[in-house]
Amino acid sequence: MRPSRNCSDKFEKAESAAEKEKIIAKAVTELKIHAVIEEELFYPAVRKHVGKDIMNEADEEHHVARVLIAELDKSGRGADHRDAKFTVLAENVRHHIKEEENEMLPKAKELDIDFEALGQKMLARKTQLQKDGIPKDAEHAMVVRANGKSDSPAAKARKAAPRKTPRKTGATHVRSSKSSGSHATH
Repeated sequence: MRPSRNCSDKFEKAESAAEKEKIIAKAVTELKIHAVIEEELFYPAVRKHVGKDIMNEADEEHHVARVLIAELDKSGRGADHRDAKFTVLAENVRHHIKEEENEMLPKAKELDIDFEALGQKMLARKTQLQKDGIPKDAEHAMVVRANGKSDSPAAKARKAAPRKTPRKTGATHVRSSKSSGSHATH
């Protein structure tokens, strides 16, 4: 998966929520298109020669990225973990790119493939996806089925109903403030 490499840099420097949303939308669209192209055209062309271990890891990295993308698509603007989720996605993509460049591509270059023809097929598929839309994937369906049940532990905790009776966690001291008439708990 290879979106514009500077999306995460732009995201970190963005000052407004609207600016961040534009960056997220652009990066997510680029990632979806890139993943389809790699999975449909590039990976099948190099899989056997590159080897099972590297290709299986690449498949799993795509899966994790697609789950994050599906969650970003579902959550929409203003979601509590949206910025963090995009940051994690960007970190995962940077890791994936590094592995592709250092492990997969050197092995792929050993193949006797017409890379120019493959590149043309990939560009044609990109154009088609941009024109016709990107098909939904299994990860989007999984996130929809989960219907919020796959939130992070922190998000689940915030959604939980507050306890009716507070737990006692230790001694509580009450001190009276003469000037304001208020009490402070320590």
